[in-house]
Amino acid sequence: MQTRNRFFDDLAKVANSAAGTVAGMKDEVEQMVRHRVENFIDGMNLVTREEFEVARAMAAKARDEQEKLEKRIVQLEAQLGAQKPKSSPKKPVAKKTSTANKTKKS
Repeated sequence: MQTRNRFFDDLAKVANSAAGTVAGMKDEVEQMVRHRVENFIDGMNLVTREEFEVARAMAAKARDEQEKLEKRIVQLEAQLGAQKPKSSPKKPVAKKTSTANKTKKS
């Protein structure tokens, strides 16, 4: 009977050792996957949340400024449209032709 207990004890030790090895392998695989994912993300040149928020705020400010400028342009165009030009219309200027571009037939 002593040999059977010893056999089961040895079998239990092997099973414990195998379970510990599998747990260690699991941790190592998780670390490798985490490292590869981090390298992949770093290579994509993604922005941080803070950088995104700053850029978003800048875009919102620029949009507000653009709307203000558009309103100002409309006001100025309305003012210019209300004013009548006092000077007479200009005469069109005749275009000069270049003699260097003309070719002679011989």
